[in-house]
Amino acid sequence: MAPLTAPLDDTGHPVPVPDRVRRVVSIVPSLTETVAVTAPGLLAGATDWCTHPADLDVPRVKGTKNPDLDRIAELRPDVVLGNTEENRPADVAALRAAGIAVWMTEIRTVDEALASLRRMLAEACRVPVPGWLDEASRVWAGVAPGTRRRAIVPIWRRPWMVVGRDTFTGDVLSRLGVANVYAGHPERYPKIALAELNAAGADLVVLPDEPYRFTEDDGPESFPGTDVALVDGRHLTWYGPSLAEAPAALARQLAAARVR
Repeated sequence: MAPLTAPLDDTGHPVPVPDRVRRVVSIVPSLTETVAVTAPGLLAGATDWCTHPADLDVPRVKGTKNPDLDRIAELRPDVVLGNTEENRPADVAALRAAGIAVWMTEIRTVDEALASLRRMLAEACRVPVPGWLDEASRVWAGVAPGTRRRAIVPIWRRPWMVVGRDTFTGDVLSRLGVANVYAGHPERYPKIALAELNAAGADLVVLPDEPYRFTEDDGPESFPGTDVALVDGRHLTWYGPSLAEAPAALARQLAAARVR
């Protein structure tokens, strides 16, 4: 039975989830891991890109940008979990038009991630707040920024794209003592020519292994003479159980930055 007053998701939209949630479909990898680790019996479906936990065994509904809406409906979810950055408004609207409750998260900072996940689990999934989320809050509250560095953060090449303004990734790095050179750019993920990137005045290049898989042999060679840090994209860009280990893991990888 749906509650008399529907809770509001991060966008302020009322979501008529039942008092007891039994089936959840997630169309965001971070949220999939969040539910799978917290209440694995609830997860009824996930995208093809949902890779954590490693042993995840649930029906797949294609990708974040092209979810199989008919397949999602067939799975009879009590609620679908999405994100304003990862999922298209048209797909969210189509699911809601089909009578499916969709809970949308909107996350651009670590603090927003911690608060959003807490609400999502409690109000959209109807489960107690897990210990890992309390631990993540404790860990991030204790983070003290290290040496301040100016960095560019590519997330794609051909064409080159970087992290711009108002992003979760940028906030994570800022808390760890890394200032994003393009934090003031009008776009959140601008396309920037390589020559301009190399002339941007950065003393560090942060290369994650997702969404583009930068490696020792693919990426660092484009930034001669500049320190490069190869980092775990899940720790840098995901909001979920990885939040608890992200500060220590990223600090180690940033400290290992060097000219390749």
